[in-house]
Amino acid sequence: MKRAAAIILALGSGLAHAQVTIYGIADAAFVGERGGSGGNLNKVTSGAAAASRIGFRGEENLGDGLSAFFNLETGAKIDTGEVDAAGTIFNRVALVGLRTRAGAIALGRQYTPYYSTLVNVVDPFRTGYAGSSKNLFPGWGTNIRTSNTVTWASPRLHGVDMELAYSAGEQAAIKTGRQFGGAVGYTSGPLTVRLAWNSKNTDTAGTNTVPAVSRSMGRNTLLGANYDFGPVKLHLGYGIDKGDNSTPLGNANNPYGGVRPTPSTDGRDLLAGFSAPLGRGKLMFSVMRKDDRTAFDQDASSWGIAYMYSLSKRTGLYAAYGHIHNRNGAGYTVANNTEAGTGNTGYNLGLQQTF
Repeated sequence: MKRAAAIILALGSGLAHAQVTIYGIADAAFVGERGGSGGNLNKVTSGAAAASRIGFRGEENLGDGLSAFFNLETGAKIDTGEVDAAGTIFNRVALVGLRTRAGAIALGRQYTPYYSTLVNVVDPFRTGYAGSSKNLFPGWGTNIRTSNTVTWASPRLHGVDMELAYSAGEQAAIKTGRQFGGAVGYTSGPLTVRLAWNSKNTDTAGTNTVPAVSRSMGRNTLLGANYDFGPVKLHLGYGIDKGDNSTPLGNANNPYGGVRPTPSTDGRDLLAGFSAPLGRGKLMFSVMRKDDRTAFDQDASSWGIAYMYSLSKRTGLYAAYGHIHNRNGAGYTVANNTEAGTGNTGYNLGLQQTF
């Protein structure tokens, strides 16, 4: 049972009530990183397979098909006991919304439709482990989640659903820092197909001493599909990334030394992989390719494999390995769910419990 607790809160003196669920993940691993300019690195890391977290969600039925809901979720570092983003409380998710028969509207800090598609449709690792799609796909920064965001998600009708998101930059110039995107999907039996897009303005507002900076719009498009054959679930993804900051490097600190890598402003991403039950656990595998179409031609290819062995419905042991081959000075690193990594080879040996 995933829920550790369900608390029924009485509202007023009547019988109306909202159900609040407390949930979370505790995940820690031994992580090894090889191939970076800093040499071999061995450490204990929180959230290699899935970020450690605790969250609260609830929904109240208001009648006539209307309900109100909220979700508050904070990240934690199991290795140190700190929050995973200093100066924040609910850094992962903080939203409140209304659900009607026509769909759900939510306001707050939320995942982008692009990243939800990457996690739930494309990547057999769900962006975790050393084989994470984050190794080559642009699953970083505001491509993951945005603050000051309004979203709408439709109900599913004949297998089709869609979602839209708009994040305000909250600058004097309305377009500065804003981000918007959406997704449309189709599900029928074992087949899921989803198309997502994300556009962000990375202009910088000017001050009395610093002039404003204008940049091209960063755009990401992602087509993903998976098909569950029963013994094997096949995953496919194809991405197009164009414009400034469309492909942020996970590790932007020049991890290999020498000439600093240049983030691509015109690239293509390809993933093929599978997940399959094996014994008491699940096997995951993928291969990826980054095609940099700029003059730098900083291509890369990678592969990853992982196995999660289930000790129970809520607890598992896992092992994972990932490797990247960078070309022409590309700077991609083997990441995991919470860290960008420091080299082109990495492994994880970890323990995870959900509640």
